[in-house]
Amino acid sequence: MKIVCQNKKAFHDYSIEETMEAGIQLLGTEVKSLRDGKANLKDSYVLVKDSEAFLFNCHISPYSHGNIMNHDPLRTRKLLLHRKEIERLRGKIQQKGYTLLPLKIYFKASHAKVEIGLARGKKLYEKRETIKEREAKRTIERAMKSRNA
Repeated sequence: MKIVCQNKKAFHDYSIEETMEAGIQLLGTEVKSLRDGKANLKDSYVLVKDSEAFLFNCHISPYSHGNIMNHDPLRTRKLLLHRKEIERLRGKIQQKGYTLLPLKIYFKASHAKVEIGLARGKKLYEKRETIKEREAKRTIERAMKSRNA
């Protein structure tokens, strides 16, 4: 599994409750650009419209060796999910405070996949708590490592 890009900001600003894998409907030059690792998930999100899921604001740079038929970098891309999965996600999104975010794009057996997460926004104090917990774990690990060495 080759990871193309990750949305690290999503883990900072949101608490991810559930993740799932979806395919992406791409053009040929988009696939080539993804293989070069030229994608960005910052500020991107997933919406469900008419029992179809779409990825918005995902920036995939134009392919460097492409011609005049290159793609639009910010075009809306359709996500490939089963109807039951889409309806289940639609029901969860309608609850207050939930949203769908792309977490990472990767290649799995030559197919481009996106991992989407059902997320709830964090409050400022929750962000501070997670930072404190992470730093406490780091200091404990450092102490254990120096004690064992």
